[in-house]
Amino acid sequence: MSLLFNDFKSWGKHCAETNEPLYQPVLDYEIEQKGRTEEFIWENIAKAYEVMKDAVKTGLTENMTSRSGMVNNGAKKVANSPVTVLSPEFQMLVSRALGAKEVNSCMGRVVAAPTAGASGILPGAFTTLQDLHGLEDRKIHEALLVAAGIALIIEQNASLAGAVGGCQAETGSAAAMAAGGIVYCLGGDVQQVFNAVAITIQCMLGLVCDPVAGLVEVPCIVRNASAAAIAYSSSQLAIAGVDPVIPVDQCVAALGEVGESMERKYKETAEGGLANTPRAREIENFVLVQDVEILPDEDAV
Repeated sequence: MSLLFNDFKSWGKHCAETNEPLYQPVLDYEIEQKGRTEEFIWENIAKAYEVMKDAVKTGLTENMTSRSGMVNNGAKKVANSPVTVLSPEFQMLVSRALGAKEVNSCMGRVVAAPTAGASGILPGAFTTLQDLHGLEDRKIHEALLVAAGIALIIEQNASLAGAVGGCQAETGSAAAMAAGGIVYCLGGDVQQVFNAVAITIQCMLGLVCDPVAGLVEVPCIVRNASAAAIAYSSSQLAIAGVDPVIPVDQCVAALGEVGESMERKYKETAEGGLANTPRAREIENFVLVQDVEILPDEDAV
């Protein structure tokens, strides 16, 4: 965050010295670096959260079938499954994260938080948290600013893009943003917020980006659900006082190191991993043929 600091250590130090809440320096960043008023920022954060809530609702109520056929109302299937492996709350979290991400894959409106490929994680995590704990919208808005600060630091010291750092940088960063925001909302201190980020990164480290047919559908959607679950488990560990051992800034550095060393075929190129399986290649050929526009033969006219 170029206004005050570039790492979590400095962010925490600043808040300790000024007695400011974690979101305040991020708000200051938006005001001073982007030339926006505080009123404008809060209004647009509120709008963004409404889009997130709408995406969750849309994914659970409307037809979510993509052109490729790989997306087929998974969120509704999870929400209405007669066999339940999870608690009702956990089932709610997973179905909401799936639903919001399916909206993205079906060309609906989402908030890229921090990317469209990870757009189900924060909506699923924060709407579920709000319902479970009866939180006011304002508290979630503050958490979104905290999440934005987390993303800014990760982006500066590693990456937020699957094409640069693999899926660990995309869904991993979103999960870390959600985990930090969750702990903030539940009254965790600064160190617990940062510990939640560290634990999440440790859990997501090394995840490749291997979208089938180059589409942000498989395995991206189910990874949004899993990442939301990891955000919740990481936040529970952190707020209970579990020590991640490796400091958060060093975890971010490890994220960057792994991303740099990852082979190109695992960075959103659809050349490796699940994208290179026989079934994935069949789907890829079908999608390519489906999207070819046959133009009339000019000589035959």
